[in-house]
Amino acid sequence: MKLTTVLKTGTALAVLAVPGLALAEDQVITFISCGDAVSAVHEALFPKWEEANPGYKIQVEAVGWDQCQEKATTLAAAGTPVGLAYMGSRVLKQLAQNDLIVPIPMSADEQATYFPFVVSTVTTDGQQWGVPVAFSTKSLYWNKDLFAAAGLDPEKASATWEEEIAAARTIKEKTGTAGFGVVAKTFDNTMHQFLHWVYTNDGTVIDADGNITFNSPENLEALTALRDITAYAEEGPTAYEQNDVRAIFLDGKLGMIHASVGAKNLLKDAPFKWGVAPLPLGPHAQGPGTLLITDSLAVFKGTGVEDKAIDFAKFLASTENQPVYEAAEGLTPLRPGPAVDKLVADDPNWKPFIDGISFGGPEPLFLDYKGLQDTMITMVQSVVTGAAEPAAALEQAAAALEEFK
Repeated sequence: MKLTTVLKTGTALAVLAVPGLALAEDQVITFISCGDAVSAVHEALFPKWEEANPGYKIQVEAVGWDQCQEKATTLAAAGTPVGLAYMGSRVLKQLAQNDLIVPIPMSADEQATYFPFVVSTVTTDGQQWGVPVAFSTKSLYWNKDLFAAAGLDPEKASATWEEEIAAARTIKEKTGTAGFGVVAKTFDNTMHQFLHWVYTNDGTVIDADGNITFNSPENLEALTALRDITAYAEEGPTAYEQNDVRAIFLDGKLGMIHASVGAKNLLKDAPFKWGVAPLPLGPHAQGPGTLLITDSLAVFKGTGVEDKAIDFAKFLASTENQPVYEAAEGLTPLRPGPAVDKLVADDPNWKPFIDGISFGGPEPLFLDYKGLQDTMITMVQSVVTGAAEPAAALEQAAAALEEFK
């Protein structure tokens, strides 16, 4: 009688067999998922993909948001890469340049399924390096009760920067409450919040050829507007990141903020009346704009299962599966279609988050993303604190960005 002993070691299986007995082992595709737990939607899809791909198994590990990307990158740099990982698309250029991930080409038909500019968030040097899996856009939220208390029309949102700054000033002067939430902490979303102003005035940071375009009249107007509205914002904005500002708004103590759809979900039981509208537009705006941020599934090089990992990533984010994940997570849809039309029809507050995509701009892809981020934060902080004038701060930042592209 031939015996085979199977010993469970963590999540892997070690197989000891007597000579002459051949056993086929599944090839494992390791997957780092960001968060305290694996998405129930994704987890339910694993066995479906495995059934269609016999001989392969998905082995997933949930890692907290503050460590997941670093862990995947560290493993790859050490020569022990995971099959794929959930990553902020902002780091794809750096990973690609260091030869740690493989390209994930998209056909023209695949690209056409997405909203405008989504594919550009994962594209560098004409090549795609990730499969978009989460999408964030921003809109203007306003407190209708504070608008009314300040003598403003509570049903009329600010449509332009000029109106936004004037409303913030009126709220501050008439009610004593801060009119707008300025984000300026040493944190990544300080850059993101400034890019809201850039992309609502037809500004850019870097062009398709890698030229820095940051020191422009459009961006000077954006930085000046941010400086001007700071006079009517919460005290000490360098102490606040966007979730801090959102919390003040949720407490009814801010007139307006720029925020993602997550704030809409948190406002369901708010003790005040509120509204959502497209981000106000600058003088050079061509139409509704917003910062377009995606997270992606990146496939790491050197596992021997790269092609299957790509197939699995595209399966998770397919036109069939992605909308289910987005609905469960409350994310802005990556693709247009009947499901999005129904979403807006059922809840019109979704409309500004969709409309802003038309003239939105991607999170810039830089080789040194941390350098980009720190430069932007330093620029914003210098201006909102009065340490530098907008023109000088913008020129200095544009020069510094040359080093990081």
